[in-house]
Order: sequence, then structure tokens, then C-alpha cells
Amino acid sequence: MMTGMNTETCDPAELAVLREIFASRPEAVPPVGWEAVGAFEGEHGIVLPEPYRTFVAEVCDGLRDGPPYYGLLPLAQTPSDWGSGRPDRLLVEPFPLTTAWLWEADDDEEELSVEEFEARTDPVFDHGSLLLGTDGCGMYWHLIVTGPQRGHVWQIAGEGAMPFGPESPDALMPGTPGFTGWATHWAQGRSWFADA
Repeated sequence: MMTGMNTETCDPAELAVLREIFASRPEAVPPVGWEAVGAFEGEHGIVLPEPYRTFVAEVCDGLRDGPPYYGLLPLAQTPSDWGSGRPDRLLVEPFPLTTAWLWEADDDEEELSVEEFEARTDPVFDHGSLLLGTDGCGMYWHLIVTGPQRGHVWQIAGEGAMPFGPESPDALMPGTPGFTGWATHWAQGRSWFADA
């Protein structure tokens, strides 16, 4: 399990980094303010992790040119390709994973019916995470808002789910964990994957 992030108090240095990355961009969506953040949290029964919480309240509520590829979504939005037949998003339910799960490579997944497979994978897509945006082709970036991975950013796609920035030498997406680390990685123009 990844640790070491403070998701309860906004670090002024992290907020300064986020301001530098986002605030001067003409494509930046203005922040929503604290009242809107409080209303969103009350509606979903959660408290957003820091520094994302302060970021959307005071710095920016989305960016049309990334990150990710198709832009950082405003709070409470889903990408246009998310689909209307998906289960309800339950942010209050804990995100179910603590390590990467590439179900496409999982041998016992082949023996499951479509219903059984969806029962296992739908919570990965819909529980305990806020959608940050998409890189297209069904690759979605999620900020985990409840559960042991709170504050971490994960990429979840049709092939599986993996965290950005795990603190291990064999990480598929190495970097500094958390929203600020993810945004900084993008701003530096670095590849998300270790082998790219």
C-alpha cells in the first residue's frame, strides 16, 4: 500500500505548484469556490482529498487541454464517452483496490460470464473515485476519494486498473503519487508509463 501523503491538510507548497501549472493557462476553468465544494461533498457524503479540494475551490475547476489528453474535467462531470448505461457512481463506497489489477491478464476472468465480470469490475470504475478525465479509448483517470488509496490517482481502462506513482522500482507508472505529482508529471511532458 502507498503511504506518506497528507490528504487532510493542503500543503501550501503543493498548492503553489498547482497554481503555477494551472492558473495562468487561458483554457483554465475558474474555481468553483468553497460553497460549491461543500455542496458536492454533502451530496456525496465525502470530503475531497487535499490538495485537490483546495485546488477546485481556489485555483481551477478544469482545463480544456489536459491533463489528461482530453482535458481535466470540472468537479462532478464525467467524460462524454463514459456511457449512459453505467451503474450509479458511489463516491462514499471505498475504492476496492490497493494494487494494480490487470484483469485482461487474469486467467480466471476468462471463465466468468459478462454479468460476473461486471460485478467484479464495476466497483473499480464506480466506487470511491472522482473522474479527472480521459485519454480516450476508454482510458480514464480517477482521483480516489475514499478507501486506503484516498488521494492517489489511478488509470482505469478496459484492460485493468493501475495507480500512478507507486513507490516501487517495478511500477508501471512511476512518479510522485497524488494529484500534485500527477499534474506535475503531465506539465513536464513526461510519459505516464515506465517503458515508454
